[in-house]
Amino acid sequence: MMLNNRVRRLSAMLATAALVAFAAPSFAQEISESHLKAARAAVSAIRATDPFDSILPQAAAALQAQLIQKNPDLQELITQTISAKALALASRRADLEKEAATAYAKVFSEQDLNSIATFYQSEAGKKLLDSGPIVTRELVKAAEIWQNGVARDLAQQVGEALQAAAGAKAPTPTPTDGTAPAGTAPAEGTAPAEGNGN
Repeated sequence: MMLNNRVRRLSAMLATAALVAFAAPSFAQEISESHLKAARAAVSAIRATDPFDSILPQAAAALQAQLIQKNPDLQELITQTISAKALALASRRADLEKEAATAYAKVFSEQDLNSIATFYQSEAGKKLLDSGPIVTRELVKAAEIWQNGVARDLAQQVGEALQAAAGAKAPTPTPTDGTAPAGTAPAEGTAPAEGNGN
């Protein structure tokens, strides 16, 4: 019985994977050329792929350092070869742009993408892209200060409320004559108070 259930679950998973695999290309085919063009413009305007510019140079530098360490006598040949091969691979950057445009086109309508591109090509949009990281850093600092203040005040107010509630439920009288309240044991090392002889 358990084996049958496991086989059914596996079959269902495989069927779902196959459906997704076959559905993805058909969905990609539904994107019109003008929609994709608008997506490319939006991707360019928001500089969506800029953070990935350093991937190829970093990979080339890491490979160069690794190969030169193992073969220091071939340093010049290694450097020249890596530079030439990396330059040849640079054209594949267009593949990333296409994938990014397709990803945006799947989520945003052509009209949305045109609006996004128009805004980010404006002076306000460019300023947002340039100054956004600075504003974000300042916002993070302000949020940390706010978070600390809220957490401190919450702890203090809850502590005061709990202390007041506990005090109201179980009052502990404070005698003025130095004797322990009725019904409490005397402090360790002290003799019980003597009675009046009655």
